Amino acid sequence: MEFLSYLITGISLGSIYAIIALGYTMVYGIAKMLNFAHGDVIMVGSYVVFYATNFARTSLLTRLFGEAPPALASGLATLVCVILAMVVCGVLGIIIEALAYKPLRQAGSLAVLITAIGVSYFLQNAAQLLFGANPVNFTPVVSDQLTLFDGQLRISYVALLTIVACVVIMVALTVFTSQSKMGKAMRACSEDRGAAQLMGINVNSTISMTFAIGSALAAIAGVLLCSYSPVLQPTTGSMPGIKAFTAAVFGGIGSIPGAFLGGILLGIIEALAQAYISTQLSNTILFAVLIIVLLVKPSGLLGKYVPEKV
Repeated sequence: MEFLSYLITGISLGSIYAIIALGYTMVYGIAKMLNFAHGDVIMVGSYVVFYATNFARTSLLTRLFGEAPPALASGLATLVCVILAMVVCGVLGIIIEALAYKPLRQAGSLAVLITAIGVSYFLQNAAQLLFGANPVNFTPVVSDQLTLFDGQLRISYVALLTIVACVVIMVALTVFTSQSKMGKAMRACSEDRGAAQLMGINVNSTISMTFAIGSALAAIAGVLLCSYSPVLQPTTGSMPGIKAFTAAVFGGIGSIPGAFLGGILLGIIEALAQAYISTQLSNTILFAVLIIVLLVKPSGLLGKYVPEKV
């Protein structure tokens, strides 16, 4: 039962990495750039939910949902706060793309990379000025545990919610990119941006929408991450962002199923390494596995090798 418990924990943690990795892989697949500020958007979304939830519980909750049962009222208020965080992070993603990345559309990859790191540090320092540098305790969106097999296996509702949210987001994103008009425009820009523009697709709007969707997903990931590890501070998104980027590369960056698979596998590896080897060496093992996989398959597990034209 211990192994099963660790496995479920790993899948839950990997689901968070997968949701974050979807933002990385969408931006890279369409804009061909790495948005290393993505992890800090997670932090912004978490702070929005933290303060909005506190406000809802003190005043807004009583006004809007005063007649509802307490559990239902709390759930509805939390849902409203999460949607608010998604909107804020989506707008923030559009602003970041317009101000920091759009002027560098034709610049080299190094200039874009340095800009992304600069945006990351700007968001962290702005958060320290606005919210303070001290950590705060984040209240999980759900509490309690599910007990199975006469108490031998306990699964938190946060873990179940995280896994279900990841699967729903994965399916919704797959359907969106394959069936909707905007999704098809994103796929066209991913294949050939110049040809897509000649066919009448607004490339700038498509890239902005990609940043908005990825940043909105980052808000969901931030809420789930802080529910899993309920400590929030301006650097909260840094390490999960790096691990999610690792998951995207591991599964094949640019591939939505690859981001999902990479995130789940990395979460399982991290949980099992912490349980059976060492908590101090878990990150080392994680990145060592990535190096080994990339040595065997440089494009990632589900990535496609694209020959470079010279």
